[in-house]
Amino acid sequence: MGKTNWDKIVSDQDLLKARALRSKTYITAKERVGALDALRSEGWELIKAYADDRFISVKRNKPSDEIFEDKVWSLFARMGFKYMNCDRNFVMVYNPHNINDTQQIDIFATDEESIIIVECKSSNFETPREAVFKKEIEALHGQMDGLAKEARSHYPGRKVKFIWATHNYILNNADQQRLKDWDIVHFSDSVVDYYWELTKHLGTSAKYQFLGNVFANVEIKNMDDKIPAIQGEMGGFKYYSFSIEPERLLKIGYVLHRNEANKNMMPTYQRLIKKSRLKSVQQFINNGGYFPNSVIISIDTNGRGLKFEPSATKVDGCISKIGVLYLPKRYRSAYIIDGQHRLYGYSDSHYAKNNTIPVVAFVDLAREEQIKLFMDINENQKAVPKTLRVTLNSDMLWESPNYNERRKALRSKIAQMLGEEETSPLLDRVVIGENETLPTRCITVEAIQNALNKCDFFSLFGKKNVIVKDGTFDLGGMQETCNHFYIFIEKCLKYIMQNTEQEWNKGDKEYGILTINRGIQAILRVINDIVNLLIAKDHISPKQDRLESYFAQVKFYLDPLINYFNNVTFEQRKDLRGYLGGGAERRFWRSFQKVISNDRTDFNPDGLKEYWDDEAKLYNQESLQYITEIRKCIKDLFERELEKKYGKDWLIKALPKPIYTRAKSEADDQNYDLISAGQSDDEISIWDCVTLSECKTIATAGDHWTSIFEKKIVRPEDATLVGGKETKTEWMSKLETIFNKVQRMSYSVTKAEFDLIKSTHLWLFCNE
Repeated sequence: MGKTNWDKIVSDQDLLKARALRSKTYITAKERVGALDALRSEGWELIKAYADDRFISVKRNKPSDEIFEDKVWSLFARMGFKYMNCDRNFVMVYNPHNINDTQQIDIFATDEESIIIVECKSSNFETPREAVFKKEIEALHGQMDGLAKEARSHYPGRKVKFIWATHNYILNNADQQRLKDWDIVHFSDSVVDYYWELTKHLGTSAKYQFLGNVFANVEIKNMDDKIPAIQGEMGGFKYYSFSIEPERLLKIGYVLHRNEANKNMMPTYQRLIKKSRLKSVQQFINNGGYFPNSVIISIDTNGRGLKFEPSATKVDGCISKIGVLYLPKRYRSAYIIDGQHRLYGYSDSHYAKNNTIPVVAFVDLAREEQIKLFMDINENQKAVPKTLRVTLNSDMLWESPNYNERRKALRSKIAQMLGEEETSPLLDRVVIGENETLPTRCITVEAIQNALNKCDFFSLFGKKNVIVKDGTFDLGGMQETCNHFYIFIEKCLKYIMQNTEQEWNKGDKEYGILTINRGIQAILRVINDIVNLLIAKDHISPKQDRLESYFAQVKFYLDPLINYFNNVTFEQRKDLRGYLGGGAERRFWRSFQKVISNDRTDFNPDGLKEYWDDEAKLYNQESLQYITEIRKCIKDLFERELEKKYGKDWLIKALPKPIYTRAKSEADDQNYDLISAGQSDDEISIWDCVTLSECKTIATAGDHWTSIFEKKIVRPEDATLVGGKETKTEWMSKLETIFNKVQRMSYSVTKAEFDLIKSTHLWLFCNE
């Protein structure tokens, strides 16, 4: 087929019809009844039969590559591009000397100023796979000039941008570099999802964010750049105050949301614009409402400054100057520090052109100053999300004069990279910025950062930034250390992912134990243990050795862990996930250590044996027996002494009312169940239901301590303790807590706890 078939480009109502078809994940057809069996064998299913009994309506799911292509196509339609290819049969001439040299184009979209040409690649894999697109990217590069000229011949005066969109693929570093070198934008799944979500919130105004991204610093033709303004100074910074039509500011403005789609753009402090709030703002504006407070922006001039022509009219004694300000005619040149909802509330409104909004514009504010200004403005408003604060630490502390703060920023940066880098096995598995938490996106940057803080990868500094402990991967420079360590930890995680695919994909589903906070934290710490062992044995030197050399030795110790993940039982999962609170993180770490130690006998990190001695349940049965005997002994003692003091009504007179009421309620419940089961002879008394911890309360109530218990229930080793009766009877509460815990099958009495139980038992029964 020769020449470009421009008739495939549609707009207005035809574009809406194409959008309706492309928004569906299936296709429909009208066929003859007799073809139904053959159609079913090809994947079609019956929708309905027509009244004449000769025809039927059938549908079939689109192939996954077509679904992805339609999603990307629909994204540009949602952004408001006015001319697009209607189907997959659009071809363009790329060789002006031969009209038969044509290329099928997946997506062609254009508006008044830009032309977007997209090539889509999709895989059917369950999880993203690394792919090599060297030949395909080189082929597109060879056609780009010709395709751009052909596009401009039909739509003159427009900028052209090429996009390489991929679904379920991980681009290798070489392909990423090719795209970068040839100015081709890569749209990964995360980027597509980011803009898809943005269109939900901003509607067609999301296009401004998109154009600002792909055409950053490119000139906007036909834009009026002059505006009356006041020049002043505030906080040591020059600023300009002016009123501007929202439409003009929307073109040059940009709101950054921390997200994997724009991870390399700074600053990274904005919250995602909320759709609900935006709608209320739009409704308010359309009803004639307005906002008198200023939008705060920082105009980026790359250090060149803004042209400002002062007016001949001056006011004596006034610092401020009136004049004409020349705005930059470039996409993404004005960062919206505050007021994004006010600005974007004008999008798709007839007031966008004939209203003005007040603006305070700073010029070339440093990243740190922008963040500080944002934080100051929002100090008394909605709290900045925790994940955003971690990002702020990475930005603000990177060049801190305190080297420990720099390492804090480094750990934060590594955590973000693991969740954002295209090659990372944790891509889209880490909750970053405003991303929604999902069963498979359930790891937090804080969890990764905290785990790295417990590792020895980076140096620890004392006073005057003197190294107290040298990091195993710390090369001194921040970026150098970051690059050096990141490729290692990514390689380790990728090795685990590739060999535990089923477990890796579980996330927080089906009792997953690997790609959750505690699992990844334990993995990072175990890798640290392995590195420390190999360094101690002089087998590796990460600062000098080649990556492949020391990684080969690290993975030898990871293999038992991989085998464990591939064979872990449901009961093991349930037991491990049953640990909650602060002990859960340590439990995962020690469990993973033990798995490796069982197969690699030289792997025996500090504290591992002691931990499992405590956790081996060696003392559970004996502890349960001892505490049962202790409880009976103490309660018999209390019953004798209290009855001696109060007589037959001792329960009511001696027990504080809350204890009496609770114990009576429990006794009544148990007796009801016993009688219902025909076991009325085993009646439970109120005193049977009083706990050891409550005995402590009884012993210290009123004059009970001085008149009865001071000389009877103080252990010899506690006699000299400071703190009075509360401290000297604390052993009773401790034993009650252990008694309750040991009822759970997963709990293991520690050696220290058993020593307390045993010594108490010896004291009580020796006295008898």
